[in-house]
Amino acid sequence: MKYSDITKLKYLAQDKNSRSANPAVVRNSTVFFKSMQELINHENLVKKGSDVNFYEYGRAGSQTTIALQNFITELELGYRTFLTSTGFGAVSLAIMSICRPGDEIIVTDAVYAPTRAITSKLLKDFNVKTHFYNPEDLTTLEKRINKKTKMIFVENPGSNTFEFQDLGKIIELAKKRKIITAIDNTWGTPLLIKPLKLGFDMSISSGTKYLSGHSDVMLGTLCVNKKVYEKVKFCNKLLGYRASPDDAYLVLRGLRTLDVRLNKHQENTKKITSFLSKQKKIKEILYPFKRGSSNYENWKKYYSGSTGLFSVVIQSKKKNSIYNFINSLKLFGIGQSWGGFESLALYQSHVIQRIYRKYLKPNHHIVRFHIGLEDSKDLIEDLGKAIKKIK
Repeated sequence: MKYSDITKLKYLAQDKNSRSANPAVVRNSTVFFKSMQELINHENLVKKGSDVNFYEYGRAGSQTTIALQNFITELELGYRTFLTSTGFGAVSLAIMSICRPGDEIIVTDAVYAPTRAITSKLLKDFNVKTHFYNPEDLTTLEKRINKKTKMIFVENPGSNTFEFQDLGKIIELAKKRKIITAIDNTWGTPLLIKPLKLGFDMSISSGTKYLSGHSDVMLGTLCVNKKVYEKVKFCNKLLGYRASPDDAYLVLRGLRTLDVRLNKHQENTKKITSFLSKQKKIKEILYPFKRGSSNYENWKKYYSGSTGLFSVVIQSKKKNSIYNFINSLKLFGIGQSWGGFESLALYQSHVIQRIYRKYLKPNHHIVRFHIGLEDSKDLIEDLGKAIKKIK
């Protein structure tokens, strides 16, 4: 019988051996075998890519991390999942597994800043050339494809400016040229969109964010199809990527309520964006709520829902006025992460990507919000008082 994702979230990873609702936290480095032959046989199983209940050495993981890997693979409808100690670890594992000297990679211009750094700076030292494309004009992507293009790296929506791309067109372009595709799907989560089913080769999520949902975990997931599995497996083992069993357990626990939390994030965010759209100092809301816009249409085409992360463009002649606005918020924390139960606000004064320039007109400022699980009425009242600080 096939179950919905909502049901899977509740029943996947139950521990049949201990008869527990959640798997045990298994911490290990040394793993014992009854004989050398058993160890060798087990190593051969792992080399073949067979499903196993444990690994021969703790660096590869434990029963707890295997439970999370299987959980994510089931949600993503993928072939295998790799875990890393941070979300960005999953980004770097995806890129380093595929790109080699002489290759070229094409990356969305609105990508997460560390991803931009590893592609434009670190890869350059390894003779891998990076091109950036405009997520709002996919002809810029097509023009950058050549015989050396090895990977197209997508982040959807764009980091901080939230452009939604026509993902099907990107996949179509890549498949024609036999180019590997990867997507950072942290915003959407595997609950709202299935990138591998759509045609991507690699799907990345920061478990630190919505998968955990409680702002106390660092973890990354990289789910892949069979086509790229061996390359990622090889790189993963050599580089020693590993998530801790304790963090894996916390993400497993958080996943049980992912659907409930995302529904509340979306519900609150709709109310907040509706309120902000009526404020004169807010010039634009970077969130797919305007029917008829390309962002709305592409979001509606590929996603089954929305989340709580978005940005606004505020008009003010004084940067300190933006600081005063954020500092006066009582219910919004000031912090770098997102995806947890609490609301956050952050002034994006550091943005440098070319794509941001259209938003950063004179006296325009980008503020990113994450809307948490609080009472939306309280959040709106808090924002209303703080907006008065904007001069």
